[in-house]
Amino acid sequence: MQKATAIIPARYASTRFPGKPLALIQGLPMIQHVCRQVEGASSIERVIVATDDARIEAAVQGFGGEVMMTRPDHPTGTDRLAEVAARIDSELIVNVQGDEPLINPLMIDQAVAPLQQDQTIKMGTLAGPIEEVDDLFNPNVVKVVKDQQGLALYFSRAPIPWARDLTPEQLAKQLPQLKLFRHIGLYVYRREFLLQYPALPKTPLESLENLEQLRALEHGVKLHVAETEFDCHGVDTPADLERVLRLIAVENGKRKQ
Repeated sequence: MQKATAIIPARYASTRFPGKPLALIQGLPMIQHVCRQVEGASSIERVIVATDDARIEAAVQGFGGEVMMTRPDHPTGTDRLAEVAARIDSELIVNVQGDEPLINPLMIDQAVAPLQQDQTIKMGTLAGPIEEVDDLFNPNVVKVVKDQQGLALYFSRAPIPWARDLTPEQLAKQLPQLKLFRHIGLYVYRREFLLQYPALPKTPLESLENLEQLRALEHGVKLHVAETEFDCHGVDTPADLERVLRLIAVENGKRKQ
């Protein structure tokens, strides 16, 4: 099977958590934990951290990781990704967020597999089951619907699809059987498409929902959505970091038993 290169965009100037990639988890910077997890994916042959900050560059070099400096003025992480992709020779590029220290390597393999098997798919991502009604109505939890071939039909912050004939109580009870999905922000691209993507004009639905992946759909791109049983534990705030530390402590406790 064709192997992929994982690129991990890492910015120091996070509004809610400045210096986040260098936050310590068990004595090691978060970005090192992310790299270690990504390296565990069987579909990945190379891991590169993309950053515009010399402190992050030094930290990655310090633990023996590969890092590439990028321009500081990229409007999105995808633009930063494309800059690095233009410098390397790899057919498949995986975008892994630098704030996912607990990402399961199997999630990456699940997202990559469809593009390994079908050359017509230009882009891939992940989705997991919605298990709480509150998540269905939470605009910060992005929902996705797909066709019977696994291709994305639409992403939205609204509750989609809408269970028209169910009361809220019925909806809560039947939620597991409805197979509704939340989007997980891990992406796989064919390199040729990724290099073109930032130049595609911004689209109306993308602007309306503030969801960059809608640009691909509005331009007619085949975007495959693989299902995963694993959860994500992204770190956006110091409180999120504390939650991750608690999860690690629980897992370590289980291993000692």
